[in-house]
Amino acid sequence: MSKRLPAMDSLRFLEAGVRHANFTRAAAELGVTPAAVSLRIRDLEAELGVALFRRSGPTVTPTEAGAALAEHVARALGLLRAAVEDCRGAAEPLRVTAVPTFAMRWLTPRLAAYHALPDAVPIRLDVSAELRPAEGFDIAIRTGHGDWPGFEATALMPVEATPMLSPALEARVKLSSPADLAGLPLLPHDGWRRWFQEAGAEVPGLRFYADDYPTHELDAAAAIEGAGVALLSPLLFGALLRDGKLVQPFPHVIRGPAAHHALLQPGEARPAVLRFRGWLQEEAGRPL
Repeated sequence: MSKRLPAMDSLRFLEAGVRHANFTRAAAELGVTPAAVSLRIRDLEAELGVALFRRSGPTVTPTEAGAALAEHVARALGLLRAAVEDCRGAAEPLRVTAVPTFAMRWLTPRLAAYHALPDAVPIRLDVSAELRPAEGFDIAIRTGHGDWPGFEATALMPVEATPMLSPALEARVKLSSPADLAGLPLLPHDGWRRWFQEAGAEVPGLRFYADDYPTHELDAAAAIEGAGVALLSPLLFGALLRDGKLVQPFPHVIRGPAAHHALLQPGEARPAVLRFRGWLQEEAGRPL
């Protein structure tokens, strides 16, 4: 006679605990207390007769058995979400969260092409620099090195940057070599020294603009007004070059190591989510 399966809630607690490797963060996601997660995990271990976590004070580490079971549970939950979506028939909006500049400069201009596809679903776009809790989105687009614990990260394209300035500012100075840019106010960016080095320019010091803006969008706006030279992505801000609002005085572009990534929950199996990630990958691979 086969034994009954553990309660679904117990398996959900296990999956969240392994994904976060922290009962407090798992509890926050599940809407319960850390003590409730710990108790449920202990009951599940007793029911299965297997240790699922190693405990050392407040630190918990999944055992091999716990990690393996959680991986299977994540896949099963993904299949359940896909089955529920199919059962509902009409597609619900896909909850997409993206950082502001990427959302404005890359994603939104392409959504019309996405909605022209026969299997497209409505998009509910959230614009935020902070990563939302896992239950708050279906797919996230974030910039970094791919190390987001608890998520499957798919690299879309490397981060790029090259100097851009207004045509009026360029007309007032003579830029015959990359080193000449060092004589202009540079809008603060961590990549400036790397750009000069890769461009083969030896500069004794850099003169930065007084204001340090929190987004590249604001850097671009300041550059358009002639405040200084901005280090911007030709992928995201290419339209400003084509429209003549900014110019790129030198061809060198720095790339990586950071990249724009699509983040999904582990075991995600809903067709609409996977199709949208595939569409993102295809669009990211298209030439400018």
